[in-house]
Amino acid sequence: MSNTRYIALDAFRGLTIALMILVNTPGSWSHVYAPFLHADWHGATPTDLIFPFFLFIIGSALYFAFSKTNFTYSQDAAKKILKRTAIIFGLGLALNAYGHTGPITELRLMGVLQRLGIAYGIAALMVLTLNSRQLIIASVSILLGYWGILHLPSASDVYSLEGNLIRQFDIAVMGANHLWQGKGLPFDPEGLLSTIPAIVNVLIGFEATRVLSNTPNKMSSINKLVLGAVGLILISLAWHQVMPINKSLWTSSYVLFSSGCALIVLAFFIWLVDIKQQLRLVDPLLVYGTNPMFIYVLSWLWATTYFLIFINPELTLYTYMFDCIALVMPEKLASFTFAFAHVVLFWLISNILYKRNIIIKV
Repeated sequence: MSNTRYIALDAFRGLTIALMILVNTPGSWSHVYAPFLHADWHGATPTDLIFPFFLFIIGSALYFAFSKTNFTYSQDAAKKILKRTAIIFGLGLALNAYGHTGPITELRLMGVLQRLGIAYGIAALMVLTLNSRQLIIASVSILLGYWGILHLPSASDVYSLEGNLIRQFDIAVMGANHLWQGKGLPFDPEGLLSTIPAIVNVLIGFEATRVLSNTPNKMSSINKLVLGAVGLILISLAWHQVMPINKSLWTSSYVLFSSGCALIVLAFFIWLVDIKQQLRLVDPLLVYGTNPMFIYVLSWLWATTYFLIFINPELTLYTYMFDCIALVMPEKLASFTFAFAHVVLFWLISNILYKRNIIIKV
């Protein structure tokens, strides 16, 4: 793969982590522009694409990591995969514990990093033990099987918040107190059962990178990505009629839709870098793409710390800073400004690491 292809993929990774910080750090969740909010239930907003983009990028990274050993399975490789899976999962659990003031029996067990870790671990083992054709068959089987599993309950609406099997499964396995409570009842949008289809997001990222590596012609590679994107999105929209696109349930149609969008974004970056040679335009994103996992964890800890510092018994530092900004501009703009300021802040931190060639691996 040419150096410019690496740059395009790094730019995609950088954009994803920047957007993740932007949507995760609004000044106030009560004042957010619509595109920066998740869909309440069915459907998808631009924000709903960020997490699956991260999974897609993990799949891309898997290709580069395992191409060095010609995708050969070994016990040593499996041990490294399982160790990294445990570390990522543990980091996610530690983030949940940071600032948690309730009893340990009410600590949320799942989260973004936990899903990333599990999806990475299973996908990594699959790409070392299955060939390309087998990976495609496995991916289709996972998506169709997940669709069928969600229809096992006798509830009239298996895709509702109350009636979905994902919630019932997670309560049975982890207990209601260990689930996210953000919708007024125990339901985890990053639950155990709904992590299964997320594995396919990783595998699609892996296969897309394989195609790029085996297609030296620049326009041909772009055409393949766009054709694949159109196919996935059309299938997802047709599937949406019977299995709604839903991030919280991580439905199979959502997997295809988000992966199709990821292919379009990747094709755009390859066009920008490979065809137009606009390297300067993506330079800021390359800074963010160097240490994405570290910056994500740091941004989480940083923002959470604001909530642990009290200006007075009823006012946290987080709210105080937002209120100060809201004094001079409309509340939604103030909320966006707060988030964007943190995008810049963590870019500056990333830039220090980038210039010193410091790579913090997980």
